Amino acid sequence: MLGEGVRADPVIVLAGGAAQHPSYLGDLAGLSSRRRLVVPHLRGVGNSPAPSRSEAGSFWRQAADVESLRLHLGLERALIIGHSAGTRLAVAYATQFPRRLAGLLLITPPAGYLVDEPSDAAVLIDERRGEPAFDAAIAAMEAGPGQDVDDDTFNAWRQTVAPTGYARWGPVEQAHARAGQWNLAAARAFFSVEPPDDLALRIGDVTVPTLIVAGAQDVTGLAPVRALADLFPKGSAVVIDRCGHHPWVEQPAAFRRAVDPFLDACLGA
Repeated sequence: MLGEGVRADPVIVLAGGAAQHPSYLGDLAGLSSRRRLVVPHLRGVGNSPAPSRSEAGSFWRQAADVESLRLHLGLERALIIGHSAGTRLAVAYATQFPRRLAGLLLITPPAGYLVDEPSDAAVLIDERRGEPAFDAAIAAMEAGPGQDVDDDTFNAWRQTVAPTGYARWGPVEQAHARAGQWNLAAARAFFSVEPPDDLALRIGDVTVPTLIVAGAQDVTGLAPVRALADLFPKGSAVVIDRCGHHPWVEQPAAFRRAVDPFLDACLGA
């Protein structure tokens, strides 16, 4: 837990990757100075053992783990923050336990599996071409990690493609990209169970305030992320300029300006 000295109900923070060690989240641009952040190690990651069956490590099934954590923390309702692939788990929890939510904060979520909005990823990538580190990273991403991949080779590949995750590739971004190792088996398990076909419709039952934070230069695609906010009855989106996939790292002040009022409205100042 981060921010243990803060007198406020804890917030549950779900890391992405998928299956990246949550150390890469840091303290979310100093958010732990105002909020207690409970950052679980998802199944097979860090101190959490791998499940006996891979399906138990899927984002759909791990929603039950989040509910167990809420009960353990003694929260009547929980505010959930998810980043990237962690937003899949956040959405899975929200749609399975909508009455146990106080609010939902989704940071640079994948949205193509939920909305029909065409992706603008190719356009965003083309706007960045000509930067040597970025071009090399895109080539590596398109080639993939290769065959017979283990944790070491997968993590090496992730380091090669890291410049795609940021709007610029400066010292701060390079240092951040080295934080948090991936667990390949846990990443595979994370996607081992498909969510229900009507998942997008179930989002209509999630009636708590929902904020989606996007990066204007996030090459995973911006248009579908904007459209995702419209699925939530009380959804809204904030797009942070000069920002890729990690807004608390790239634009920490703008990130806090976006999320602090939302958290205050959900939980109280």
